[in-house]
Amino acid sequence: MGVKLGILGLGTVGTGTVQLLQETAGRHPLLQEIEIYRVGVRSLDKPREVELPEGVITTDLESVVSDPAVDIVVEVMGGLEPARSLILKALQHGKHVVTANKAAIARFGDEIFTTANQAGVYVLLEAAVGGGIPVIQPLKQSLSVNRIHTVTGIVNGTTNYILTRMQKEGSNFQDVLADAQRLGYAEADPTADVDGLDAGDKIAILASLAFGGRIHLQDVYCEGIRQVSKTDIAYAEKLGFVIKLLAIAKVHASDTSKLSVRVHPTLVPQAHPLASINGVYNAILVEGEPIGQVMFFGPGAGAGATASAVSSDILNLAATLKTEKASTAKPNPLLACGHQDYCQIAPMAELVTRFYTRFLTKDQPGVIGKLGTCFGNYGVSLESVVQTGFQEELAEIVVVTHDVKEGNFRQALAEIHNLEAIDSIPSLLRVL
Repeated sequence: MGVKLGILGLGTVGTGTVQLLQETAGRHPLLQEIEIYRVGVRSLDKPREVELPEGVITTDLESVVSDPAVDIVVEVMGGLEPARSLILKALQHGKHVVTANKAAIARFGDEIFTTANQAGVYVLLEAAVGGGIPVIQPLKQSLSVNRIHTVTGIVNGTTNYILTRMQKEGSNFQDVLADAQRLGYAEADPTADVDGLDAGDKIAILASLAFGGRIHLQDVYCEGIRQVSKTDIAYAEKLGFVIKLLAIAKVHASDTSKLSVRVHPTLVPQAHPLASINGVYNAILVEGEPIGQVMFFGPGAGAGATASAVSSDILNLAATLKTEKASTAKPNPLLACGHQDYCQIAPMAELVTRFYTRFLTKDQPGVIGKLGTCFGNYGVSLESVVQTGFQEELAEIVVVTHDVKEGNFRQALAEIHNLEAIDSIPSLLRVL
């Protein structure tokens, strides 16, 4: 018996998936048993890069998810609605779902996975994080016997491309963003990417899998790259760092029942495995016990890469349908979502990290001493202090701290702000 697919969406990812499924030579033989049965689109008039038999394409999306003949619904339309409603309907009709929709999973994962578990079906989402990089399945299966303590990722290609170009060319953010938009690497509205929201969705999903609990998206701290200047990139390089937008999920330093889950630009030591990930590439570093460090690297977007991830999920489900009865009374615990409880997320004030800060100060004697005293009052110890030239009569001082509690550091900074000698604090970045 063949496995019948209902595909929702025939954009970049949908088209790439159909092409992969139509060209099965040299791929896993099980792909030949998969039939593209229905494809739901918004408009029939758009030119298509793939040919499908008469009657397969429809604008009636509801009919695709309720068709009794469809075994697996593949949601690659993106957006929150109607994607969420269609996924839920498909699950209620007893269909397995494959999705590339990180935004819907990050926001509505709770009801989606609860519905799937009640219906005894699976929701697979390899394509939702890291494009073609296999990371979801390894976290659910291969690495699931480890005690994972940190997941650190470069999971947004647009911001990585912008920061890489700023670093290589000494350009500023706005110029590179405009160019990235012209080249199609950045959206016309780049908010989700450059403000860290897309990476926030992705780290919520990775944290949920790595630490076996659901994540409230509003608990994920997101800070983007708009404030990263070419000056900071140059200083970082002098100090032996590169600046990357990192998404980090980590067991809390002093209370292992809590997690720290955050997205922000970060100074990464040049010798660190993530420092050399450039351009639109993504990488996810998983650290745990006893495995040590494992890194997944590859293209984070694109038709081929994402289609590879979507099709691997389809293949997984096709194999499951062949070996189990169509309605799974007892779902495979390595494929299903097994956690119902929410992870406890520690507030940012409790985060222990290093900081990089740039001060513009009036040219007076003893300024560095005053900075040191204020920091010392809050238990902030300094790893390095660099004073360079002047900007319009102002001295520039760059400080890198040792590990410090973020709350203490912010209090010290508030006091420093009020010093008569301090003109401004143009930059504040965390250090890995």
